[in-house]
Amino acid sequence: MPEQVDSPSYHHENHTAAQTCGWTANALRGEGTCYKHAWYGIRSHRCIQMTPVVRCNERCVFCWRDHNGHAYELDGVEWDDPEAVVDASIELQKKLLSGFGGNDEVPRERFEEAMEPKHVAISLDGEPTLYPYLPELLDAFHDRGLTTFLVSNGTRPEVLAECDPTQLYVSVDAPERATFDDVVGATEDDAWESLIDTLDVLHEKDETRTVLRTTLVNGENMTNPDWYAGLYRRADPDFVELKAYMHVGHSRGRLDRNSMPSPETVESFAERVGEHMPDHPVVKVQEPSSVALLARDEETWVPELAPGGGFYD
Repeated sequence: MPEQVDSPSYHHENHTAAQTCGWTANALRGEGTCYKHAWYGIRSHRCIQMTPVVRCNERCVFCWRDHNGHAYELDGVEWDDPEAVVDASIELQKKLLSGFGGNDEVPRERFEEAMEPKHVAISLDGEPTLYPYLPELLDAFHDRGLTTFLVSNGTRPEVLAECDPTQLYVSVDAPERATFDDVVGATEDDAWESLIDTLDVLHEKDETRTVLRTTLVNGENMTNPDWYAGLYRRADPDFVELKAYMHVGHSRGRLDRNSMPSPETVESFAERVGEHMPDHPVVKVQEPSSVALLARDEETWVPELAPGGGFYD
């Protein structure tokens, strides 16, 4: 399932945005759930997909977003405080899902659950560490009883050191500097060095579940699995996700359809990486999402999301 590429709904002209994930809509209709449910226990119909800042300091070749309309310019932004961002995210989610209330395919109980979200994926757009109150935003979501999945490009290690989401993702989309420059297109000269520093930050995280995530693109960055493994081992993450590039959105103007690796290719590459990561012997695959997981143990759910652990009672 490719990412949703329709326009997000905004609370602020250039600030908080939310968008209905395709898996949220599917889950409401009983048509399947996101791999985050299979692996981590996230209930797709109760998950908000949002961002606290629609700006990015990278221009990834595989990104579905419009780079021309995604300028990295923060001067003059009137930042909302974290509580306001939480309120806006929840209200935008309810607005986006309101139409499902009259859908005969959606059970009433499931719709009412969706109106009380329990999870937030801070991954929709932009780079969340550019929001100046990110640690406080995570705390505010937690205070409302939501789990947080934070996705970052790793260019602000000093911010991530202060962040303790339920699960912290960092993108590692190249095995070395030259490929990084070609594929990621960072706007800052020290982005690669910052990413390496971020790996060290993750290594020191004891309470936060950590994930390294790589978007695999045929002909671009699917080389040197041993080098990827070296970077992964440096961070000592709980999990590694290797996910296929999807030929959607504005990426179609940069890459052709053949740039998408098949689920079988993703699984094979993950196994090759896993040969160099003996501490992560478990390989799981979600073919509909073309994503593979390397894990230490078979049990990968967030503990409080497991049956009997809180949200499933």
